[in-house]
Amino acid sequence: MRPRPLAVFDRLDLFEWQLCQRITRLSLYRPWRLLLQAASRLGDWPIWVALIAAQPWLQPNGALHLVQYAITALIALTVYRLVKNRLCRERPFITYHGGIQCSEPARDRYSFPSGHTMHAVMFTLLVAAHTPWLLPAVIPLALLIAVSRVGLGLHYISDVAAGAAMGVGFALLSLAVIG
Repeated sequence: MRPRPLAVFDRLDLFEWQLCQRITRLSLYRPWRLLLQAASRLGDWPIWVALIAAQPWLQPNGALHLVQYAITALIALTVYRLVKNRLCRERPFITYHGGIQCSEPARDRYSFPSGHTMHAVMFTLLVAAHTPWLLPAVIPLALLIAVSRVGLGLHYISDVAAGAAMGVGFALLSLAVIG
């Protein structure tokens, strides 16, 4: 007998919740929590605004890339907000109150997709195309930002995966259109 589709999703949700719960327990260790909080705050906007603003000094066609990165970020943010406000998936610490510890204030109730991860992946791919010498700094930061979203109890793993997929899509679209 084959399992009902909803039963399969129920099992997947339970598995993801258990995994998120284990990951958020690591934030009980103060140094790790502080690192995740710092990464999360950098991923809010400061690091990406600095990267956009620095483009004219980082490469020969920097002014063009400044415009490209800014437009790409605005389009990505608009689409992200539309998706997030239509799907309305509550954050894990809200859904599993007491089961998942939240270690950072959330901006809103909803978690799907992760905008922090979307921007981190999107800018990492744009950096890879235009200023690959920055990748040794950008890749670890992007990974830490993605991990921080789950580790701080703000997102499910699937939120982060969806945000990463959106980031890849926006970066590839931007590179296809502008280069």
